[in-house]
Amino acid sequence: MTQVGHATARALLRRLAVEQAECRVPSLTAAIVRDGRTAWFGGRGRVGGAPPTPATQYRIGSITKSMVAVVVMRLRDEGLLRLSDPIGDHVKQTPLGQLTIAQLLSHTAGLTAEPPTTWWERSPGVPAADLLELLGPQDVKHRPGRRFHYSNVGFALLGELVAALRGTSWLSAVRGEVLAPLGMNDTTARPRAPHATGYAVHPWADVVQAEPEHDAEAMAPAGQLWSTTHDLASWAVFLGGDTGGVLCPGTLEEMREPVGVDDGDAWTGAFGLGLQLARSGGRRLAGHSGSMPGFLATVWADAGEGMGALFMANTTSGMTGTLLTDLLDIVQEYEPRLPDEWQPVAADPGLLALTGLWHWGPKPYALRLLPEGGLSLEPVGGAGRASRFVPQGDGTWLGLDGYYAGETLRVAADHLDLNTFIFTREPYSPGAPVPGGVRDWHA
Repeated sequence: MTQVGHATARALLRRLAVEQAECRVPSLTAAIVRDGRTAWFGGRGRVGGAPPTPATQYRIGSITKSMVAVVVMRLRDEGLLRLSDPIGDHVKQTPLGQLTIAQLLSHTAGLTAEPPTTWWERSPGVPAADLLELLGPQDVKHRPGRRFHYSNVGFALLGELVAALRGTSWLSAVRGEVLAPLGMNDTTARPRAPHATGYAVHPWADVVQAEPEHDAEAMAPAGQLWSTTHDLASWAVFLGGDTGGVLCPGTLEEMREPVGVDDGDAWTGAFGLGLQLARSGGRRLAGHSGSMPGFLATVWADAGEGMGALFMANTTSGMTGTLLTDLLDIVQEYEPRLPDEWQPVAADPGLLALTGLWHWGPKPYALRLLPEGGLSLEPVGGAGRASRFVPQGDGTWLGLDGYYAGETLRVAADHLDLNTFIFTREPYSPGAPVPGGVRDWHA
C-alpha cells in the first residue's frame, strides 16, 4: 500500500520505527494520505503476536468529538439550529442552558474540563440524565466566550443536542450520517477483533499493564470510538476537503477557521468548530488528537497541499508529539508537490476592464480577476487589507475573506464603493463622491 517512492517509504518507516522503539510503544500504525487516497502505511510492534495492519482497531478518543461536530454542523445547515442558540433551547434538562452551541463546539464556553463524577476515562459511565443532574453553575469556570478552555463535558452536552434533534442516539446519528457515507465501517463504539489492547508502559522498566475500557455512556461523545488506519485515512481525506456529500465544503471551511487559541503566546495551536488547528512548518493543519487510557491517536489534514497524516498507538503516554509533522516533512523533502500548470482562461471583457490599479485615498491597490470569475483586491506591496470577492445576483460583490469578509463591494462608473470606502483610479480623484474636491497636490 504505497504510492510514494522507495526512498520516501524507507525514510517514513524509519521515522515510525524510531518512535516505536525509543518511546517504547507496544504497537504503532501510521499513514499518509495524498490526493484522496492512502499513499503510505506503516506499522511497528505487535498486536496479538503479529504486526498491526490497516485493519487493526485502536481507540481514537477525542477524534470522536470532530465526528459529533460534523453532525451538529449538518443540523445547522438544515436549519434545525443556529450556532448562536443557547444549548438550553434544544436540551431542556440542562442547568447550563445559557452556553451557546458555537461556544461548546470551540471550547470557549468556559465549561469545566471534566465531569463531576469519578475519573470518567477509567470508570464505567453514567447515564446522561444523571450527568445533567450533577452539573450546575459551579461547573462554568470562566466567563463564556472569554477564553479557550478544553471541555470534555461540552461534548457530552452536544451529544445530547444531536440526540434531541435527531430523535436517536448520538452514535446512531454519527454512524448513519458520517461513518457509513464515508465508508468507515470499521469505526465502532466498542472494540472488535482484531484490535489492540490498551497498555500503560512502566516509566522505569520495560513492562506493561493493561488499561481499563468501558462504555462512557453520557461522556461517550467526548471519546468513545475505535477505528482503524484504513478508516482514519478516509477521515483525513474528508478533513482535507473531499467531503463526499457528508458536509458542504464551505461548512467544513467554517469548521477549520480558528476561534480560540490553545497555546497562549505561541499562537501555533487553536480550535475551530469541533476541530483542532495547528500551524507547523508553513502548513495549516486541521484535525484532532485523541487520548484514552492505553491509547493515543492523531489525524491532521493539510487542505492546501491535499495531504494528511495519522497515527494510532496503544500506549497511555510517552510519544514525542512530532511524529506526524515529521512524516509530512519527509514527504515534502523527498517528493515535493509540483505546482499546477498555468493555463489561460476566458474572461468577461467588462470584468477585465475593472482590473488594474485602484486607490484608497493615496494607497494603491491591485484588482485582479481570479480564474473562477471572482475578484481579488489587495494592496500593492502586500501590506494592508486584502480580500477576495464573488459576484452576487444583484450586481454587487460579496467579500469572502480578510477584513472585508461578508462586506459588499459596489462597482460604479468611476469608482468602487466597498462598504463606504471609496477606491478610485487616481489618488483622491476629484470626481469621486468621497472625499471629493481634493484637487491640489503640492510641496
